[in-house]
Amino acid sequence: MSQAVSVIDVRTIVPFERHALIFGRLDALDAGQSLQIVNDHDPVPLHIQLEGRAPGQFQWTYLQSGPQLWQIEITKKATQAQAEDSCCSGGACCG
Repeated sequence: MSQAVSVIDVRTIVPFERHALIFGRLDALDAGQSLQIVNDHDPVPLHIQLEGRAPGQFQWTYLQSGPQLWQIEITKKATQAQAEDSCCSGGACCG
């Protein structure tokens, strides 16, 4: 089942509002959902801030790496508690 991916083109947002908007959208994601960021530079400061704020909770994937355009997909990982609540933990389905 494919889920719609939300995209934010931060080039259209004033710089001082970008991170707050992105973090708000990331906080609203469920495990397995993604947010794509489009930017005109490599958003390394955002990645560092995200890891400091939510260490290990998101997967950061470069879809395009410049030189004119960067596109990053940020996916929320399942927490340990969510993984343990899965019906199919350890590959043994309870059906």
